[in-house]
Amino acid sequence: MTESGVRETKPAAVPQENYAPMWADDGGVRQRPPLVGDERDILTSYLEWHRATFELKCSGVPAERLSERTVPPSGMSLHGLIRHLAGVERWWFHLQFAGERTPMLHYSDEDPDQDFDDLSGDPAEALAVWREQCEHSRRIVAGAPSLDATGTHAASGEPVSLRRIMVDLIAEYARHNGHADLLRERIDGATGR
Repeated sequence: MTESGVRETKPAAVPQENYAPMWADDGGVRQRPPLVGDERDILTSYLEWHRATFELKCSGVPAERLSERTVPPSGMSLHGLIRHLAGVERWWFHLQFAGERTPMLHYSDEDPDQDFDDLSGDPAEALAVWREQCEHSRRIVAGAPSLDATGTHAASGEPVSLRRIMVDLIAEYARHNGHADLLRERIDGATGR
């Protein structure tokens, strides 16, 4: 019994078949985030889980189908999401946190939505660029002394911590993995978490 008089009970086990199915062909690409760990390990592993999940949602799709906008009226496509997330990696980790002087990807003041709107170019090349941006971001995070290290938030000019950036990126990937779920299911019926 707890101090308030409530009986403590162990949660009932949920039968495995009642969980949402995992992605059919994970191939061991994703490592489940740990249930216990320090903050940096937890945040890093969750971001990696979401990156790997996104890549799985794009894998096995013929290149010409990656650009299909399959969930009207949305203009999203897997190709557009690849381009968008490459830009997000660069924007948050490279430009704002690390202070690198490099051009933004798939964005200009005159054409802010080109990541989703302009799908010219090879989707496989876009995927390679996204992977490069992720790898560069991993190096930046690994080199940071702590989650309290700061960059400069572009919109406000205020300091922004690595902790905040990592949480923001986890939310960004989680949101877009949901979009990728719908897009992929419309392309070939593939589903799974």
